[in-house]
This record gives sequence, structure tokens and C-alpha cells, in this order.
Amino acid sequence: MPLREDNWTIPNLLTISRILLTPAFVAAFASHRFDLAWGLFALAGLTDALDGLLARLLHQRTRLGGMLDPLADKVLLVTSFICLSLAGFLPAWLAALVVSRDAIIVGGLVMLNFWGVEVRNKIRPSLWGKLTTASQISLVFVVMLQGSLGRSWPLLLDGLILLAAALTAVSGLHYVRRGFALFPVPDDDERFRR
Repeated sequence: MPLREDNWTIPNLLTISRILLTPAFVAAFASHRFDLAWGLFALAGLTDALDGLLARLLHQRTRLGGMLDPLADKVLLVTSFICLSLAGFLPAWLAALVVSRDAIIVGGLVMLNFWGVEVRNKIRPSLWGKLTTASQISLVFVVMLQGSLGRSWPLLLDGLILLAAALTAVSGLHYVRRGFALFPVPDDDERFRR
């Protein structure tokens, strides 16, 4: 399907709104308004589901949307994990794992771009990446729901923590492996010639 040149599309506006919801989520969470923070996170999750669906249905896929959508997910999820970890709702090691995975992926993309690899055409979200995002969203959603309802589901929470941790680690290793395969072979790259 061809990409549109017009970036002012409904899916892109939904993606941008998800990025803008992140500081509102942080403000609500910092004010201990867990009901509002949960609602904002749920709304952001809804925009995540809608933007991709509408982009396909309305034939409004754009390069900007292809870059903004994963960025919006990373901004919201990394911010959420940091907030929940600092408040003691999630273990610090899990937040460190989530942040480190995304930092390594972004750093790898920057290095590939520096080496002249056209990453936009070669890097696509994998099944592992999608499962990781779904598990992380589910975990944050449950933690925020517990806080807003004043309830506790320790078995569910522990299971989601383990699932999110395992998928985060596996998908991180998967993306690192894919990234290394994209680096140019030294004999073919002028930078390695003396």
C-alpha cells in the first residue's frame, strides 16, 4: 500500500494526542489521582488501537505515522514504568529492564543510521515486539486499575510482571540480533578500507 504525503491524517492526530496525554498522565499520577491517571492511560491505549486500524481502513499510512507510532508507545510506557517504579508499585529492576531495552533499540537505530543503513525500510515491528508492548500495557493498566479501585490482585500482578519481564528481555535480544545483521560487512564498507 502506498504511503501518503499528507501528514495531517486522523491516525497521525491520534498518535500525537497519545504523546500529549503522557504529561497529563504524569501530572495525574503525581497528584495521586489514580482514577484520572488510569483513565488517561486507557484513553492513550484506545488511541493506540485506533490509529493503526484507521490508517489501514482509511488508506492514510504515512512515513511520519510509521515513526511516531512506536515513539508514542515508548514515551508513554517508559514514563509509566518510571512513575510506577518510583512510587513502589512496580519493582525497580523491571523499570530498568524496560528503559534499558528501549534505550538499546534506539541507540542501535542511531548507529545503523550513522553507518548509512536505511533503517526505515528494513526495521519493522516483530511479533515479539508487539507481544512485549501488549504485556507492558496490560501490566500498567492492571496496576493503575488496582490503584483507582483500591484493590489488590497479587497473583495477577506477579504473573504480568514475569510475563512483561520475559517478553521485554526476549524481544530486546531479538531486536539486537536483527540489528547486528543489518550492519555492513567490513569488506564492503569504505570506512573500513585503509
